[in-house]
Amino acid sequence: MPFIDLRIDPMPTAEQASLLAHGITDALAEEAGKRREVTAVRIAGSQALLWTVGGERSPVTTAYLDVKITQGTNSREEKAALIERLHRLLAETLGALAEASYIVIHELPAESWGYAGLTQAARAGGN
Repeated sequence: MPFIDLRIDPMPTAEQASLLAHGITDALAEEAGKRREVTAVRIAGSQALLWTVGGERSPVTTAYLDVKITQGTNSREEKAALIERLHRLLAETLGALAEASYIVIHELPAESWGYAGLTQAARAGGN
C-alpha cells in the first residue's frame, strides 16, 4: 500500500499529472510488486513561495518524489530499479530536471501504518 507524494515546480499540466500518476503506479507495481488498487499517488505544485537550488531559482523543473512503503518488503536492487525508473519517467514527462530533484523511499515499520483501519502488521497476521 504505497503512498507517493510528488511535488513539482512549476506545476505540471493536467496531462502531465495524469501521465505521471499512471506511470508511478505502473512503476510501483512492476518494479516493486505493489498492488495497484491500494497505491495512492498525490501530485501537486510545490506550493512554496520560493524553491531554490544552490540559492537560486532553477531554470528547469525541480521535483521531489516521496515514496512510502512497508519496511523490508523490497530488496536493495528493487529500490534502485524503482528510483531509476521514476527518475526516467519524470524526465520524459516534464523535460529537463534540476540535478537537485530527488526521489526518496521511506520504509515504515508494518505496525506503524496501514489502510482501511488495519496496520500492515495486522494484515500480515502480526500485531
